[in-house]
Order: sequence, then C-alpha cells, then structure tokens
Amino acid sequence: MLDCKTYATVEELLDAGVDAVTIAAPTHLHRDVSLACIARKIHVLVEKPIASSVEEGREIVNAAKTAGVTLMVGHVERFNPAVAAIKQAIKGEEILSIAITRVGPFPPRMSNVGVVIDLAVHDIDLIRWFTESDIVDVQPQLASAVAEREDIALLQFRTASGVLAHINTNWLTPFKARNVTVATRGKYVQGDLLTRQVTECFGFQRDGSYSMRHLSVGHDEPLRAELLAFLDAVRSGNAPAVTGEEGVASLEIAIKCLEAPAGAIAAPLRKGPRAVAS
Repeated sequence: MLDCKTYATVEELLDAGVDAVTIAAPTHLHRDVSLACIARKIHVLVEKPIASSVEEGREIVNAAKTAGVTLMVGHVERFNPAVAAIKQAIKGEEILSIAITRVGPFPPRMSNVGVVIDLAVHDIDLIRWFTESDIVDVQPQLASAVAEREDIALLQFRTASGVLAHINTNWLTPFKARNVTVATRGKYVQGDLLTRQVTECFGFQRDGSYSMRHLSVGHDEPLRAELLAFLDAVRSGNAPAVTGEEGVASLEIAIKCLEAPAGAIAAPLRKGPRAVAS
C-alpha cells in the first residue's frame, strides 16, 4: 500500500497542486490530458505513443514549448539495461543492419490499436536512437489473423544514414520474446531484452573465426530509471531523455506503416490450427 490520494477527475488532481505528472491514460486521451496539465505549467511525462495522431503530438510539443515546461515521452525500452549495453557496444561503430523481434500472445486488454502502435513503436524508437538517424524508407507487410486490427507485422526500414532495419512483431506467439541484433562493420551484438543478456562477437578473421564475450549489463528497473530521468530533467531544466519531438517522429513512422497502399493489410488468414510465429 502506497497510501496515495486518488481523484475522480484530472481537474481535481490539478487543483490539489502538483508539479509534474505521468499520463498513462488510453492514447486517445493523451492530447486533452497533456494540454490540461501544460496549461497549468505542470511538467508532463506522457506514455508512448505520444498521441493518437502526428498532429495531436505536435500540438502537445508546441504547447509545452510555449509554456516552458518539460515534456518527456515514455519510451521505457530505452531504459532497459540490455538496451543501454547494446547502445554502448555500438558507440562509434558503422552500423550496417538492425533486426528486432518483439512477439507475444494477444493481450485481451487491447482493442483500439494493433501491433504496430502497441509494440513496433518501441522498436521504431530504438532504431532511430541506435542509428541517430531518421527513417526515410518504410516497407510494411501487415496481416490480421485473430484480431480485428493487424496482429502480424513485418516492417522494413532504411535510415538516412543507410542502415537497413527490420522489425518482426505479432500477437500470435504463445510466449514473449524481445530480441535485438545489430551488425556493424566491426562487430555483431545480440541482446535478449527479457533476460538482459547481451553478447558481442568481434575480431573476425579470414578463416571465419571470431571472438565472443558477454557484456556487463546493469540491474536498473526500467520504469524507475525512466521516472528518475524525468525528474532530473524537470529539476535541471535540461532536455529530457526522450523528447516530444522524438516521440512524434516515431509515431509518424508507425502511422506510415499503417498507411501503406491498399492491400498491404491482408485478408484474415484461413481458419484452422492456430499459427505460431516467432
């Protein structure tokens, strides 16, 4: 028991007097709740995706700038110690390709979005963060097997820096898997974001041999680390770890995946034994 006070409405909470808030409401409410807080000069950490549309996301960003308050977007995967270890391992490297798998069973709570907005937006953000480059080409393949919206997505990207990347995500796999691999000119890094194990292959020789080592990974709890980063940005006035602009950019790419030419979302798959993808 945390013995926290509860309020029936956002207005009651704001009237009680707060300096900063975390907005974890359904996505379609992000804009209105964020703007209500920003209008009161309250600092905002809004969960991903920043809003339901790029236009709403930009409205939040512009309002925060005008009000002079801190706005951070909750892309919590950046605070996963395994992700941090991968980021450090590829620092200064020429990245060639990135492959990310994020799969699991269908979440009964999910009804208003598919796997692209619910899951892939995490990895779109990671691709942009790892490469420090914008995504300029999007080639999505989407299908609906057991849900009303897309529950299978194979997404291919090219960044402005020339990195090729793809995301494999679905709600058909009976277990969760979160894996990232990054190939650079000098090494190959593979990380399991659930077990937080990161392996680096390096020192490639002409005979096909190479060296391998397990990298040191921290023990931070990602959500706690994210909240502490937000509070640090509020107190210091420095730019937050994930800016509103970054949140909007990742959302824009996710929406582009959904706005592919007609026919990209396939008809429901034939009924029969449930397929398992990985």
